[in-house]
Amino acid sequence: MPNELRVHCAIPPYILEYLLEDEDGEVRQAALNTLLTTARLRGQRSILAAFPGAATPGNGRRTVFDCRNGTNLSFAVLARSEDGPPSTDEAANRAFESLGQTRDFYQRVFARNSIDGRGMRLDGYVHFDEKYNNAFWDGRAMCFGDGDGIIFSDLTGSISVIAHELTHGVTEYTAGLEYRDQPGALNESMSDVFGALVEQWTLNQTAEQADWLIGREIFTPRVPGDALRSLKAPGRAWARDPQPDHMSKYVHTTKDHGGVHYNSGIPNKAFYLTAVTIGGYAWQAPGTIWYEALKASSSDTRFQEFADTTYRRAGELYGADSPQQRAVLGAWQQVGIDITGVPAGAATEQALLLGRSGSTGQEDSVTSTAGQVRALTEKVRELSRDVAELKESVTARR
Repeated sequence: MPNELRVHCAIPPYILEYLLEDEDGEVRQAALNTLLTTARLRGQRSILAAFPGAATPGNGRRTVFDCRNGTNLSFAVLARSEDGPPSTDEAANRAFESLGQTRDFYQRVFARNSIDGRGMRLDGYVHFDEKYNNAFWDGRAMCFGDGDGIIFSDLTGSISVIAHELTHGVTEYTAGLEYRDQPGALNESMSDVFGALVEQWTLNQTAEQADWLIGREIFTPRVPGDALRSLKAPGRAWARDPQPDHMSKYVHTTKDHGGVHYNSGIPNKAFYLTAVTIGGYAWQAPGTIWYEALKASSSDTRFQEFADTTYRRAGELYGADSPQQRAVLGAWQQVGIDITGVPAGAATEQALLLGRSGSTGQEDSVTSTAGQVRALTEKVRELSRDVAELKESVTARR
């Protein structure tokens, strides 16, 4: 691990920056304090360096500490351990349970032994700072703020957020995607995808039943229907959501490490479309394809390379031209990324059938067109054979 903290935060900086303009002075102050605290953390050497066992193998053992509204983790006190009784602090219990559910998801679905694949222990720190509007993974542990009580509630209240943060660790130990530009946006997208899958797995929801929202419970808790991000509808998770859902809307910026929290909406949408087209439980075929593609990625993998890898992995896992592979092909086409080496016509025809749901707002029609996609693909193959036979006949006559 490097000497400096890898602070991956659940709340995008653009949300906190928007809150600096809020009419409520308490909200403005909490947002400012959160931004300043996070900036200080990123400049520090690892605050867990004094804890030599923090990243050692431990079969995913969970320990939750109470920071008592401080920021120095060495002063935190034990709140709940793997062998101890439930805490009287519900924030500690929520963190403990969600750490366990995320660990169990990776173990049971992908046979992964904790975050690093080697049994890394899971340490959580609740009540970090005062009115801290964020939760973060620093490469060794998770820290949770209590929120300002107005825009954000206690960040232990969302399993999708907790699984999102822990997945940054999975990505770090698997592909090491650099946290900038497109590799960074893929890093964020992996966390959103698997954050959503952990929640769906816990609730036993199908792709069609799930709402595909990240952090709905802790963001504006008194406002129904909004969230930090939406994989189903990037750009529509909340009133000022800036995420694009198509490469034509790609955000070019030097802020946010090159827009990692913005442009993650594009691969997020591709995964959602893949999942609803395949149908059933999204952590099964779609999740397996994405997880295997992550394992095959490197630190500088970009959108095009990742899309191509998901297509190849789908073919290897489920068969060439299988419904799963066709779903991947059509999904990436819909967000403006053609799979390398695949005839453009096939991808275009599938995109037309799927109706460009990202731009028309008719995502739910994707599932019903899957059969039409299969039928059209077969017709394209038949037409290709007819053309080949016709060419042979013309050649023979000559």
